Amino acid sequence: MSTPLQVYEPFKAGLPPLVRYWKSLWSRRRFISEYSRSELREQHFDSVFGQLWLVLNPLLLSAVYYLLIIIIGGASDALRYAHLTATLFLFYLVANSLTGGVKSITAGQRLILNTAFPRIMLPISAVVIAVFKFLPTLVIFFIIRSVLGLPYSWQMLWALPILLITIILALGLAITISCINVYFRDIASFLPYLTRTLLYLSPILYEASALKPALRSLQVLNPLFPILESWSQALVHGQAPQGSNLLAALAWAIGVFLIGTYFFLSREREFAVRL
Repeated sequence: MSTPLQVYEPFKAGLPPLVRYWKSLWSRRRFISEYSRSELREQHFDSVFGQLWLVLNPLLLSAVYYLLIIIIGGASDALRYAHLTATLFLFYLVANSLTGGVKSITAGQRLILNTAFPRIMLPISAVVIAVFKFLPTLVIFFIIRSVLGLPYSWQMLWALPILLITIILALGLAITISCINVYFRDIASFLPYLTRTLLYLSPILYEASALKPALRSLQVLNPLFPILESWSQALVHGQAPQGSNLLAALAWAIGVFLIGTYFFLSREREFAVRL
């Protein structure tokens, strides 16, 4: 049986045959898993101290921010700290997806130049890594929640679809920024300022209910706002999130994913030349 040939054609903007492309991507799901695991091992995720640092880093940040809230606001409570910790952990899922995704294509230069495979596997692997990093922090949050004595309820299960929406958004952002970085390498240097700005503009250091109506109107410009507000309502307050927030979060996630994926696939065949 003859070996299938991979034909490289001159670049032309447009989508590749999608059915064949997604079949090829699905057939390489084992590679995505192993590639992600190898990256995690390189970051010492398989060691006790490596996993401990993944938890300690955002945990220490939440303690520092909580101290600042007390100094500036003058008072706080258990709900405030639970909100800060829960939203900060979820925010880092998106931030780590962006950080890993931005250089996923440029860092995989040798692999791209020597192997034929769907390039979108690389930003997908970055999001898989971010999800693996997020899971230990979720366990720590429930320990903190129990220590604070906050009650549990069935409404907290709303966190599952919210987490799924967050992963879709993180995937769309990682795919988009990985493609942009191929053309504009300085975006990687600008990314820390972008994530820090998102941190301050999102309901993490404060709750959305504390905002003035004039400022609440600006939340439509921040894709993380409805996600983090819904996440806090479900996990911290044990309440069902507002339907409008869920719809807004889903619209942002699907919109960013579809637009980013289209942009990536339409430019994928040019990556080898750009690298």
